[in-house]
Formats: sequence, C-alpha cells, structure tokens
Amino acid sequence: MANSMKNIAKTCFPKAIQVTDRFHVQKLALEALQDIRIKHRWNAIDSENQGIKIAKEKSKEYLPEVFDNGDTRKQLLARSRYLLYKSPEKWTQNQYLRSKILFEQYPDIKKAFNLNQSLRNIYNTKSSIKVAYTKLAHWYNEVEKSGFRAFNTIANTISINYRSILNYFINRSTNASAESFNAKIKAFRAQFRGVKNVEFFLYRLTTIFT
Repeated sequence: MANSMKNIAKTCFPKAIQVTDRFHVQKLALEALQDIRIKHRWNAIDSENQGIKIAKEKSKEYLPEVFDNGDTRKQLLARSRYLLYKSPEKWTQNQYLRSKILFEQYPDIKKAFNLNQSLRNIYNTKSSIKVAYTKLAHWYNEVEKSGFRAFNTIANTISINYRSILNYFINRSTNASAESFNAKIKAFRAQFRGVKNVEFFLYRLTTIFT
C-alpha cells in the first residue's frame, strides 16, 4: 500500500492492474486487535504489582484472582495471543475455554475480534467486486460505531486504497508466490554474507531458479 511501491509498479508495468495483497490488510486488523489486548495486559500487570506492594506493606501473602481455567488475569491476557489469530473453529478446547473467559472479562476484545473475523470473512467469501464493495462499506460503518481508534486507522487505510483492495476480487490474486521467491533469494544471499558482484549474483539466481 506504500505510494513508492505503487509508483514503481506503475512505471515498470503500466498496463497491469494493481492489487493490494489481502494478507497485508488482514495483518493491520490483527495488529489493531492485539494492540487492545496488550493494553489490557499492561493494566493487569500494573494492578498485580500494586496488589503485591499492598500485601507486602500489610505483611500478607498476595493471592491473585484465578479464573475457572486456572489462569490469573495476567496469564489470561498473555495466553490469549494466539487464539485471537485463529478462527473459532480452529481453537483447541483449552483455547475455547480461555476465549469464553476473555470475552466475558473484556467485551471490547470480543468486539474487536468480531470485527477482525468479519473482515476475514469478506476475503474468504468468493464475491464479485460489487458485492465486496458493499460488504466493506458495511464493515467500515461497524468500525466507526465501535469507536476503536486503531480500527479507524485501518478503515481509513482501506478507504484510501479501496480500488487496489477491491481488485483482489477479480481473480483473488495474492503475492504469495512472490513472497516465497523473495525468501529463497534472501536465503541464497545470506549463504554468501552479502553480494559484491550484483551481475554475477543475478546470473546465478537465474541459473538456479529458472
């Protein structure tokens, strides 16, 4: 979504249709969700530290709140990181129980998780550009109603780049193959601890990977 990359693509491939990769858009939504969880975790750490301090002053043992699954509040927020990346149908039994407690204790995390899942469902559904545009517009409205600052940033990013984002729904194109090839190039370059002769390096790449 960087303007510099768009200009490079436009210059090198003037007739190509530019597509914003879905995984970059979804990554922004996931980061916004995790940002909300992390803020609650810091608050839980501060609260626990304060509780320990007060207990010491009173010469008592500090006993943190423990939920039904055995997690303390701090552990609940730390251990919920990976389940928030997944769809509910992919949760383990432990993750399901943890999510139930998490969403009961933090309704805002549940709301943010649902927003993230809604965006994922838009991409996973084989829709036309017209249908996807309508669904994204509804999602944008839900984000505005939520009041989440981080999600508003994503919604504005989508609004600015909506043309290239919607182009995904033409052929459902991604840059997964390009990312994979780029990883191979980086690994190949790392073996030689850098590149001095660029022309020879490119020659070796074409020889090996074509």
